[in-house]
Amino acid sequence: MSEAISQLSGAQRTAILMLALGDEYGGKLMAMLKDDEIREVSRAMVGLGKIGPDVVDQLCAEFASSLGRTSAVSGSAEATERMLRAMLPSEMVNQILEDLYGPAGRNIWDKLAKVNESVLADYLCHEHPQTASMVLSRLAADHTARVIALLPEPLAIEIVERMLTLGGVQREAVDDVERTLRADFMANLASSAQRDPHEKMAEIFNAFDRNVESRLIAALEARNEEAAQRIKSLMFTFDDLVRLAPQDVQTLLRAVEKERLPIALKGGSDRIRELFMRNLSERAGKMLRDDIEALGPVRLRDVDAAQLAIVATAKDLAAQGEIEIGTGKEDDLVI
Repeated sequence: MSEAISQLSGAQRTAILMLALGDEYGGKLMAMLKDDEIREVSRAMVGLGKIGPDVVDQLCAEFASSLGRTSAVSGSAEATERMLRAMLPSEMVNQILEDLYGPAGRNIWDKLAKVNESVLADYLCHEHPQTASMVLSRLAADHTARVIALLPEPLAIEIVERMLTLGGVQREAVDDVERTLRADFMANLASSAQRDPHEKMAEIFNAFDRNVESRLIAALEARNEEAAQRIKSLMFTFDDLVRLAPQDVQTLLRAVEKERLPIALKGGSDRIRELFMRNLSERAGKMLRDDIEALGPVRLRDVDAAQLAIVATAKDLAAQGEIEIGTGKEDDLVI
């Protein structure tokens, strides 16, 4: 037996034989396996890659001496799905594929890339540093950076050192980590990435009028100060518009409804008024001041509604990539 074959697992050998036999005959053999065996062979088939003809010939000779010489086979997601659909009911195939790739055909690493960094960092804190280093080495650099920044410094340094010396990882080790992630981690998340609930709650608080927001934040601080501070740090309010760059303020001014701006600034701070004034021409600035003075008394709920509308416009522009907004943190300030 060659060294290349001796390094193959039983599931990998079976996967190669199934592919060599083709959809029709390989599928009939696959149908005789148990459900857990089908899943194991399917997983091996997906990660198989290119297998040379010499290895295929030797395996086929062990399986059936009459098979004769054959061409190389290549394991892939497409080949696996094609063979599964040739022999199994559609519902069962869909379940197997979801187990392999996750919903919508995504594999475990695609799904992991969408997981909030704080959630992933918390999970990796309880894993062996070697496992954590292997997981982070397979994610995008910016995502990995955000996760490492949240880890305790001793653990972060150890993971960085292990990532530097990681080298090639055997497929069996990757399979083990994938199974662990799927069973112990991803199974506890939503079908797509879990979102930090504080982010969602910050959006909800942003939508409250001023009185409700103040009252609920104060009540939450009394019960759970840490959660309240986290929500406040994630909120983006009308006053946070002072963190926009001048060119972004000008983009926002072109997009807002003109009648809302005087009302919003009527209840705004001197700092936020100055932000808008200095990004207008002298003539336009004077007209805006006149409009504000001509308003007279304005109901607070009308001011809140106008400010919320402008913040919503800013967020829409940011989502379209036309401006950049911060999160209300001090390091987002433009100077």
